[in-house]
Parts: sequence; C-alpha cells; structure tokens
Amino acid sequence: MDRVVIDEDRCKSCGICVSVCPRGIIVLSDRVNKYGFRPAMVKEQEQCTSCTLCGRMCPHVAIEVYK
Repeated sequence: MDRVVIDEDRCKSCGICVSVCPRGIIVLSDRVNKYGFRPAMVKEQEQCTSCTLCGRMCPHVAIEVYK
C-alpha cells in the first residue's frame, strides 16, 4: 500500500511538498494534469517514513499520508 497518495487533479505544482520532504522522495512529474500543472509524485514509496510534512504543508489539500 502506498504511504503517500497525491490527488493529481488538486495539485497545482507549487513544490512545497518537494521542499519539505526530509527524504527527498517527492518530485514534480514530467507530465501535466488536466489543468496544465505538473503534479507532484513520490518516486520511492518504500523510502517514505510517513512523517506527514508534505500533507500538512500542502495548501491545496492534495496529499494524504498513511502510516
């Protein structure tokens, strides 16, 4: 099961989650969502510690973190 789930349609590519991730596993995707933004994605789910920083900092409530 994925620890971090990002709602690609809510993501506005602000990059806050990328900057706060202590493991550096969140990146902006190379593709665009239906609104023209490059949604964030987790490149290595198994490295996630479920710290929830990304979800707490997301201004668009696009991230859910599971422990």
